[in-house]
Amino acid sequence: MNGTTEKIDVRPSALAGKVEQLLADGGRMQMAYAWFPQPDRVQVRYLASPGARQPFQLWCCDAVDATLPSLATQAPLLSWYEREIQDLYGLRFDGLPMPHPLVAGGWTEASPLVNAHGMQACLSAPGHVPGIHGSDVQLLSSGPVRAGVVESAQHLFFYVGEAILHYQPRLFFKHRGMERAFEGHDPRSGATLAERVSGIGSVAHALAYCQAVEDAAGCEVPKRAQQLRAVLAELERLYNHLYYFGHLADATTLKVGHAEGVLLAERVKQLNARLTGSRFLRNLVTPGGLRRDIELPRDFLHTMYLLREQTNSYLKQLERTTSYLDRLITTGVLSRQVAFDQGATGPVERASGLDRDLRRDHPYAAYAWHAPDVPLAEEGDAYARAKVRAAELRASFQLLDAFVPTLVDGPIRAECRPAPGVEGLGWAESPRGSLFYAVHVGADGKLARVKIKSPSFSNWRVFPFTVHRTNMMDFAINEASFGLSIAGCDR
Repeated sequence: MNGTTEKIDVRPSALAGKVEQLLADGGRMQMAYAWFPQPDRVQVRYLASPGARQPFQLWCCDAVDATLPSLATQAPLLSWYEREIQDLYGLRFDGLPMPHPLVAGGWTEASPLVNAHGMQACLSAPGHVPGIHGSDVQLLSSGPVRAGVVESAQHLFFYVGEAILHYQPRLFFKHRGMERAFEGHDPRSGATLAERVSGIGSVAHALAYCQAVEDAAGCEVPKRAQQLRAVLAELERLYNHLYYFGHLADATTLKVGHAEGVLLAERVKQLNARLTGSRFLRNLVTPGGLRRDIELPRDFLHTMYLLREQTNSYLKQLERTTSYLDRLITTGVLSRQVAFDQGATGPVERASGLDRDLRRDHPYAAYAWHAPDVPLAEEGDAYARAKVRAAELRASFQLLDAFVPTLVDGPIRAECRPAPGVEGLGWAESPRGSLFYAVHVGADGKLARVKIKSPSFSNWRVFPFTVHRTNMMDFAINEASFGLSIAGCDR
């Protein structure tokens, strides 16, 4: 690993103290995952972020007798990671507040990754739906099959009239085992698989994966490739945020607003196809740089100017629509403390006043030379989340204006061949938030473990906290304001 990540061995008994000190110093936990350094040895890695411009820390802790202390009471965002590890690896976390299955909800074998290594599984408690009783309390189950092309998820509501007393999502109906799918592949070929984790985040996933491989290999990416990677990342942010506003307008019953937002997103995708041959910007980012060079047309910045004017006009029309504002303001409020504790990321956390962005705080690609403006809001409601994304759209246009005139000539790929037994960490600020890849290369030079920390995995955990004690009519608007991806969460 390079100087941007420190690897620290930690005893199980010292974990709680490490977390306490990290939080006291203003840091934050990011994720946890398990892997097998040896066939009969399970190790849990905790990714900690001490602060902006400070190296990430990877705490390495061996599980003694397949048991570790839970850290979820100190850092609640780790709860889902610990439950996922219980489901797939069979470890037990003592003191885990809700030890119920998360990924393995009764439809898959218990602890498949532990069983594959010939170890005995530790079964977690059965699934649980809280009992809420009262003369007028009703239970509504919606999904997992939903309307149109909406991804599979089940929503459980306990409600009285229109008031929601408790909400519980059930996800992972289409868990694809994407992390396991990387194993055995050549590290140089994994970007193609990373792009398929979540199609609408193809560039971000490929970028985070490739930077992890480059970290493992000690590879230095040519400057032109770094600049073009950032251009691709901002084009991806543009079409995602424009589609977001179209979807949000649809949720507030603005059919014309929906059509305009989707049309603007489509124009960016068509531009992507002309530039790269892929509407979703696939098959370009690869370990060491880019697969091929991209020649931007002479009128690229003029095209961006026209698109920016159309986007600004569209956003102003939304801001002048009273019915749109009425449905967003005070809907789905997420407090700053809950956003921090439960692990919100991206525009969701920034709309609740948390000032974090990997492009600025831990710069990569061309962001080391052109840091983005990071918009914030304090209200934490659906309107704040929309305002932050609108400001991010404008910031993306500004970044493209800065990137393109400074493009240098030169190579677009360097040799990137990780040695056996190395590991690396990569990250990207996707349109939905922070995205991390941890890569372990085995003794045979093939991928032995790949961990994906996806922003939607984080934000789906946060979302229910904004639903409790709201009303049924606002649920679809609140969900749309989060911009969640089920595929990105399920993996």
